[in-house]
Amino acid sequence: MKTDVKTLLLGAAIGSALFLGYSFRAQPVPQAYTYRQFSTIESVVPGGLGRSRVISSDEKDQTVEKDLLNFYSMTGINFKNVANNDRLIVETINQFVSEGWELHTVTTGVNDSGGGQGGGGGTGIFITRYLFRKPI
Repeated sequence: MKTDVKTLLLGAAIGSALFLGYSFRAQPVPQAYTYRQFSTIESVVPGGLGRSRVISSDEKDQTVEKDLLNFYSMTGINFKNVANNDRLIVETINQFVSEGWELHTVTTGVNDSGGGQGGGGGTGIFITRYLFRKPI
């Protein structure tokens, strides 16, 4: 019986030490970040009549725009324009990363002004937002 009481007391002492040691540990401070974003707006207007851009703000909150090429030409989808736009978007991402920003979130959306599939009009935009963050 003495062994059982000693074992029980030893177990209680170890359990209390672990609980107290864990309970009084300093809580980690969440990392604070500053955020920066750029957006791409890519037009889906036949004949190359739409306007497509990369839009961002610089450190002085001045709007910076870079032209993107339209997806469509008079003959349909222009794959060279798509490849050119991809290259410009990746260059913009690489620029932000080289300045110490981390790509945090990418959000996409579509606006079909023509009323959806078969709705006519053939106009709309693809918008993508690239959110970056950097520790403060």
